[in-house]
Amino acid sequence: MNLRKARFLTAALCLAIPALIPAVAMAQETMSEIQLGGQQPAAVNSRVSAVSAAEATESEITAGSTGGPEAVAFDGTSIWIATQFSDSLTRLRASDSTVTGTFAVGKRPVALLYAGGYLWVANLLSNNVMKLNVSTGAVVATYSVGTGPGGLAYDGTNIWVANRDSNSVTKLKASTGGNLGTFAVGKRPMGLTYAGSSVWVANNFSNSVTRLSSAGTVQGTYAVGRGPFGVTAEGANVWVTNYFGKSVTKFRAADGFNLGTFPVGDGAAGMAFDGAHLWIVNNGDNTVMRVSPASGAVVSTFATGRGPFAVAFDGARIWVPNFASNSVSIAPIN
Repeated sequence: MNLRKARFLTAALCLAIPALIPAVAMAQETMSEIQLGGQQPAAVNSRVSAVSAAEATESEITAGSTGGPEAVAFDGTSIWIATQFSDSLTRLRASDSTVTGTFAVGKRPVALLYAGGYLWVANLLSNNVMKLNVSTGAVVATYSVGTGPGGLAYDGTNIWVANRDSNSVTKLKASTGGNLGTFAVGKRPMGLTYAGSSVWVANNFSNSVTRLSSAGTVQGTYAVGRGPFGVTAEGANVWVTNYFGKSVTKFRAADGFNLGTFPVGDGAAGMAFDGAHLWIVNNGDNTVMRVSPASGAVVSTFATGRGPFAVAFDGARIWVPNFASNSVSIAPIN
């Protein structure tokens, strides 16, 4: 299904079936919002499909679209935002939100990761990942991976890359970029994380999550909700967002035991753990929710800009790039 058809189907479903949003979502707290440069992506100026706008053909992206902030990462000092339609990254000083630079990368950057002292960027349409110096923004190295790289994780030694169009993950040695293997997973792997000595991969089109050993061997494949998108580690557990399922699923990292599925908002996408709570972005609702990892209950809901996909925590505040607003929403952790 292409993006245009997906949008029409989504609109029809929204008219036919009222969204079931937890009552707590009705009392939304506010976030400050910083506008980024460029225009909003005109082709996706409302709800963004889980078949990401990053996958749209050039004809489906209106000429002049120069924004599309989709991914975010914190390097200990700065917040980095990937603005995919401008093929660049924006760096903001975390302490005061000042923009401190814009840096060119590959075509359609859609995932960011700070690991091993460097910033890693997955360039969806360049089929590569780049390693950047966070002080200068300079590209240190570029490494070829599979087709459609769109997710990144770090196991302490290696970088793992989810190749959306290859249905695989590639393992790179972080220090040298050496390719240590490519391993088959489910259909359209999106988010991934490292937890419990395993790599966990969300298979967006398979409605499953795959657990890999450090050697790339499949240790288990587990059913989740519809359209799994993001994965994050929380203590001894792993959480998976279900984009079309409006929910998150919790697994025990040690053995993959399913600990339950809990309702959140529409278009559950990226996640972050702040040491006490999970923060879950709802792309369809334009919100981010704070969730108790013990009970899975929504503690509070914050309104964001339009079309958020990701969230990052800097030790004091959460940062949410808004794909369809060309902005970043910010809120302190209380």
